[in-house]
Amino acid sequence: MMTDVWISAAALCATTLLGSLLGFAIKELPHKWNDTVLGYCAGVMLAASTLGLIVPAFEEGGSSMWWLVALGVMGGAAFLNVLDLLTPHLHHITGLDPERHASGTSLSRVMLFVMAIALHKLPEGIAAGVSMAGAEEAASWGVTLGLSLQNIPEGMVIISPMLLSGVSPRKTLLCAMATGLVEVIGTLIGYFA
Repeated sequence: MMTDVWISAAALCATTLLGSLLGFAIKELPHKWNDTVLGYCAGVMLAASTLGLIVPAFEEGGSSMWWLVALGVMGGAAFLNVLDLLTPHLHHITGLDPERHASGTSLSRVMLFVMAIALHKLPEGIAAGVSMAGAEEAASWGVTLGLSLQNIPEGMVIISPMLLSGVSPRKTLLCAMATGLVEVIGTLIGYFA
């Protein structure tokens, strides 16, 4: 069983890296296709968070606990706003000159986007790990397959904005690898929990 968990975690990480490599290979992606890829990823994330997390939380909590779910959603939004305030100070990660990006606006948005991708990969990994621990084998691999199919375009879309903001290709690839490794950690957490 532990072998299946490692295979699942490796598949999730590998598909993120595959998408990242495709992002490097397809440097001149037309704007329309870039929007299509971003829309696909955003749609999957929106559906997963709304239908897979928020709606079930309301159903589990019942009418007396609606406020707790609302508080969780607002807390998540506040957390992303805090990250937005912190991202202009991440020049040491990207290797960019702080004076060159004094306002940090473009870099801030790009890093917030990359951090949001990385942060949501933790619960994705947890979902894969939990499914490996308790669901039927077909359902477990279905979760891994679904997440893997989403990871390819996610890996693609984090490459271009970082390169356009001036982050070196080496550091861009390292950031993409880090987002994939977050999912491995989440898978292990989910399985052992």
